[in-house]
Amino acid sequence: MMTDLTVHLDNKPIYNIVYSDTFNKLPELITELGYSNRKVCVVSETNVASLYMDAILLSIDKCCDKAVSFVFPEGEPSKNLDTVKALYEKLIIEKFDRKDIIIALGGGVVGDLSGYTAATYLRGIDFIQIPTSLLSQVDSSIGGKTGVDFDSYKNMVGAFHMPKLVYMNISVLNTLSKRQFNSGMGEIVKHGLIKDSGYFTWLNDNASKITAKDMDVLGEMIYRSCIIKKNVVENDPTEKGERALLNFGHTLGHAIEKYMDFKLLHGECVFIGMILATIISYNKGNISKNELDIIINSINTYDIPKLDNNIDIAKIIEYTKNDKKVEGDKIKFILLKNIGEAYIDTSVTETEMLEALNTYMSM
Repeated sequence: MMTDLTVHLDNKPIYNIVYSDTFNKLPELITELGYSNRKVCVVSETNVASLYMDAILLSIDKCCDKAVSFVFPEGEPSKNLDTVKALYEKLIIEKFDRKDIIIALGGGVVGDLSGYTAATYLRGIDFIQIPTSLLSQVDSSIGGKTGVDFDSYKNMVGAFHMPKLVYMNISVLNTLSKRQFNSGMGEIVKHGLIKDSGYFTWLNDNASKITAKDMDVLGEMIYRSCIIKKNVVENDPTEKGERALLNFGHTLGHAIEKYMDFKLLHGECVFIGMILATIISYNKGNISKNELDIIINSINTYDIPKLDNNIDIAKIIEYTKNDKKVEGDKIKFILLKNIGEAYIDTSVTETEMLEALNTYMSM
């Protein structure tokens, strides 16, 4: 049985992660947080809104002064300042003040964009995360990183802004497509690889139940991943050190995501990026061939798309230089010392990236 988690900052409780299989607890929690008789704007994208918006609005209307919605087209292309501007306009028209709140109902795109809007509207208002994708439940909804893409540069504009509540209705995973579900597994496998070899082994042992969406197994999986993410962000809330380890697979993953013009899902690109980072780790002598094979076989469980043979590898490598994780002229990679232990490496060369990409393309 999952119990609620509390995320701390400077050893002080900041917000709770609440687990449920319905949305029924939401009005009570909103009231407990002191938001009764406040205006609420529920932000979502078209797909999620069609499934859950009416139920959420009906639920919170009982405890709030006014509940309005803002819905934008699904997908990464909407995660930009134009959408933020439209949301600002909605909040201004509805006369939202600093005591009113935003609720992010959706996956990572919705959460990141809503959180950034909340961080910057009237110099900051409160917001609540209701993550509806597997990826957002175990990763982006926890830790207060918000942001939008700028001219196709991923998450280039953003702010750290902690939510006041993360509310997880695990049952929403039943509505995810297989591709969206598998994409979310990218961040989950990452947690095991960087922090917990026992958890990584557990994921492999339970892979058939995970892909079959056994809800008891999924509940334990989400809970264990949330604990890992919570512990990391508590130790390093603004990514000055340890939190950077969560970027395992993201350096080349983000470059591939941009190169593919966001036609691949974020988790799919992270999976590919993790394979590449694992190959680099192997080539540096950090991990054994057996460990390399175990990791790649584990990732291949989740039907990750293969890159076309005609991709421009040089262009992908070039895109890594524009990533927000570049410090000076050094590209920050997260590599593995072994399964369950990662480290920051700023010595990865273009030749090593090229070698890894060529190895991956020949698999």
